[in-house]
Amino acid sequence: MKLFEEWCDSTKEEDERKRYWLYTESPGGRAKVSGHLAVTVRSHYDRLERIAEDVARLGFPAAAEILQSALPQTPKSRSGDLGEILATELVEEEIGLRVPVRRLRYKDGRSMAMRGDDFIGAGYLGEHLWLLKGEAKSNAVLGKSTVTSARKVLDRDSGRCTPDSLLFVANRLLESTDAADNALGRDLRDEVGVKALSSDRIDHMLFTVSGNGPHASLRADLGAAGVDRDHYVVNLHIDDHQAFIAKVFKEVGDLGNN
Repeated sequence: MKLFEEWCDSTKEEDERKRYWLYTESPGGRAKVSGHLAVTVRSHYDRLERIAEDVARLGFPAAAEILQSALPQTPKSRSGDLGEILATELVEEEIGLRVPVRRLRYKDGRSMAMRGDDFIGAGYLGEHLWLLKGEAKSNAVLGKSTVTSARKVLDRDSGRCTPDSLLFVANRLLESTDAADNALGRDLRDEVGVKALSSDRIDHMLFTVSGNGPHASLRADLGAAGVDRDHYVVNLHIDDHQAFIAKVFKEVGDLGNN
């Protein structure tokens, strides 16, 4: 199932290398994807097959306890995590790049924010490596200050993925038993060292989830962006932002009993 296709209606504007995408929940869309969304969010904290092994060994209550130990507990940390998760899913569904590492599996603590770029998309167009540097923001009320701060993060390091973030992804791929993962990891690790990619092959995405819909600062931010790379500015409007997040994480932590 394609999450956003089943869940949302969208409008998409494109001007040269600038893309402005707005998503709103379609009638009945939330109910249609609720189960899929819970499983998707769960998979960002642990491998689904590992959770299944816990169930087989220990039963549902103990397996749920293990999962809960990885899930954030505060509204703020849940909101931040869900923004990153939904951004990751959108990149892979709509753009076609991989976000090859589910970085929330590597958090130091379940309510601690991770440092570095929120998400990195990677892949190849022809023989050429292509990257996407992303910032995700999730707010009940989105405002200009949040958009401005996110753009500053995207622009730092001359618009390149931060070396520590890129190296983290590269090293996780190099630990894989998959040859394609290893090849991509090697290319990403090389990029940390030689910085060979030109800016036109490092795209940017500002992904926002908000209860108040697309703030005017989003369009202004996109208008001020340069044309040396593809820019994606995205808003997912969730009216009951806080209640929605609480319900999602309740469903994520509920493994059932059969």
